[in-house]
Amino acid sequence: MSKTVNISSPSQFNEVLQGSKLVVANFYTETSDASQQVASVFEQLSHALSRPKLVTFTKVNTEQQKDVAEAYRVTTIPTFIIFRNGKVADRVQGADPIKLQSVVKKLSEEVQNLASGGGEASGNSSGGGANWRGAALPRGYSDITDQIELRYCELLNVDPEAGGVRVLFDTARPSALSGGKSAAKDWVESDTDEQLLLFMPFQSMLKLHTLQLTSLPPSDDDEEEVPLRPRRIKLFTNKPHNLGFDEAEDLSATQEFELSEDDWNAEGTANIPLRFVKFQNITSLVLFVVDGDGDGEKTKLDRVRLIGESGEKREMGKLEKIGDEPGE
Repeated sequence: MSKTVNISSPSQFNEVLQGSKLVVANFYTETSDASQQVASVFEQLSHALSRPKLVTFTKVNTEQQKDVAEAYRVTTIPTFIIFRNGKVADRVQGADPIKLQSVVKKLSEEVQNLASGGGEASGNSSGGGANWRGAALPRGYSDITDQIELRYCELLNVDPEAGGVRVLFDTARPSALSGGKSAAKDWVESDTDEQLLLFMPFQSMLKLHTLQLTSLPPSDDDEEEVPLRPRRIKLFTNKPHNLGFDEAEDLSATQEFELSEDDWNAEGTANIPLRFVKFQNITSLVLFVVDGDGDGEKTKLDRVRLIGESGEKREMGKLEKIGDEPGE
């Protein structure tokens, strides 16, 4: 008997994501030869690895569940998306059974760890303080940072000796707050000058209400040059890819602002309200750190949080109309 869950509605898919720590979703069509080529491999993996509340394999017919396919930007059939704790962890596009098995092999190792009580596979780059929050959420809105498509993020002018772009979205408490040294650097620093350019594409259309940035002094006293906190920032919406630095300097921003020392709280976080009317139906965000607050050549950024509403919670037809009416 098949253990695979056939998805019949968006709400059922959301229930599956919430009810299992790891979910492997097969986005397919009945008429696709490529889908049929890997169907048996998928069913074998499902039979071998499915575990109640730990690992669930699902099938999503993209012709019947168009909203689900659009929400996760499925354009290739078949596409296999692996979710960890409701968030996209990896994806395999096309009929590539070898790559699928490779990804699922890694998944199976996590399954064994979970089943043996070895702890939850969080994907955080630093231990402790899971789901840490640097500032309170505005009433009526939630943290939608998990809607960022991590695989396609790009950070320019980053110091290779610091952390990579993914650490910015880590849910763990920044190591700089503990005053100790982290095994891995869980922050980013600019390289040749103060500027940083961060491109963030999303899994679905978002309504952004607030941007939360965390920037903390380094915990390493041996640091030759103390990096700065961001001062001037420009935001650009719905760009298909990252901008160049000259382009970002010249372009008119969707919103720009200047931070001062008073904007940073005790957790090193600046809570920045956005002009909500300008941040409707957002599919990507470019964050441009123009300069740092002080004299120096390096800017430091520990965490980035996006607060608002996810488009997945709304019908696609209604989403397309949000913000088009006068006064919204």
